[in-house]
Amino acid sequence: MAANLKDHFPIIRKREEILSEIKKNSILQSKFDSWEETMQKEFLDLCSSVKGLKLLYDGFFKEIMNPEYVPERLNDFLSSVLGQEIKVLKVLPADSVRISDESSLLIMDIVIELEDGSIANLEIQKIGYLFPGQRSACYSADLLLRQYRRVRNEITFSNTKGTGKKKKFNYRNIKSVFTIVLFEKSPKEFHSLPNDYYHFFEQQSNTGLKLDLLQKYLFIPLDIFQKNKQNIDINEKRDAWLTLFSSDNPDDIIELIEKYPDFRRIYEEGYQICLNIEGVMDMFSEELYELDKNTVEYMIDEMQETVDRQKQIIAENEHAIDEQKRMINQYEHTINEYDQTISVYNQTISEYDQTISECNQTINERNQTISECNQTISELQDTIHQMKEVQEQAIRGTVAILRNLKLSEPEIIAQICSQYQLSEKEVQDYL
Repeated sequence: MAANLKDHFPIIRKREEILSEIKKNSILQSKFDSWEETMQKEFLDLCSSVKGLKLLYDGFFKEIMNPEYVPERLNDFLSSVLGQEIKVLKVLPADSVRISDESSLLIMDIVIELEDGSIANLEIQKIGYLFPGQRSACYSADLLLRQYRRVRNEITFSNTKGTGKKKKFNYRNIKSVFTIVLFEKSPKEFHSLPNDYYHFFEQQSNTGLKLDLLQKYLFIPLDIFQKNKQNIDINEKRDAWLTLFSSDNPDDIIELIEKYPDFRRIYEEGYQICLNIEGVMDMFSEELYELDKNTVEYMIDEMQETVDRQKQIIAENEHAIDEQKRMINQYEHTINEYDQTISVYNQTISEYDQTISECNQTINERNQTISECNQTISELQDTIHQMKEVQEQAIRGTVAILRNLKLSEPEIIAQICSQYQLSEKEVQDYL
């Protein structure tokens, strides 16, 4: 491998030669001095091959990939990334629904008709737009509608001017529409797949039914390609094209032009442009201006997205707060009803307590009465027991007297029964 790019491209000038030419022109010197030191170094590195050319700079890209002057390059690039043979038939007018402010983020935006009648919209974006899917879908729909109108108008015009058999419009005449987008700095969606840098989309059925719905998309994040490049051997032409557009590393460039010699001519044209120092400085100044402008616009878009998202969150939070307030009011109403019910229950319980207290008092009074009655009964029982003992003693004494009087036992029984109102059986216990 050669030591540096100058060995491959002798027209490259040394840093000292470039600075000498700038100093000879006060206007160029003033412009050079207005740049920050890092920008001065980048410019000199670019022109003196310390770093490779940034071929996505507008001034370089429009020269080396002009579809009118070098259509074979665009043919080869499109064939490589789409995986099929492509030939550009013509460049179509660029009238579209694109928002005018968005054009500042574009390096290239061309609409071309391919040999088979298909249409391709090729975009290269410095900084990826927000909502890349939605935007691309809108532009693709616009291109499809433009093709439909153009085909119908061509048939109408042909039928008006021609004398032969009249042609009829047929939807078979509507061909595929390709939207191909290369990002120098890709949107955040693509960084969720850090190892993938070819994203091809087309509409498919969930049942396997085959219908040609015409709209196809290819997204290529060049920054992600560069991060993965160290794990890639440049053995495919499509990766060679991506290296051409994304790398300013001299080793990559030398490897590229040795594997693919046809790219050497592209770099020769780029370094030929660098010989015009004034022109390159104007181009570099424009790139710096556009970079600052694009960065600001991109940041504004991101900030607006953040603001919109925060507004949505605030609105959702306010709705949630209102709902919570409503629920709190409902809970407070329910709690008040519960408090009222509990107050009624407490009053009822108080009344029950008073009734129970009165009942307990009555029970206590009755218990006291019962106790007094039991005491009286006990006293009466004691009296009765004493009277029985006296009676028994009296009966036994009477029996003894009657026996002393020599009365017979039947007479004694009759006398005792009569005197003490006892039965003969009861009297037997005293004999």
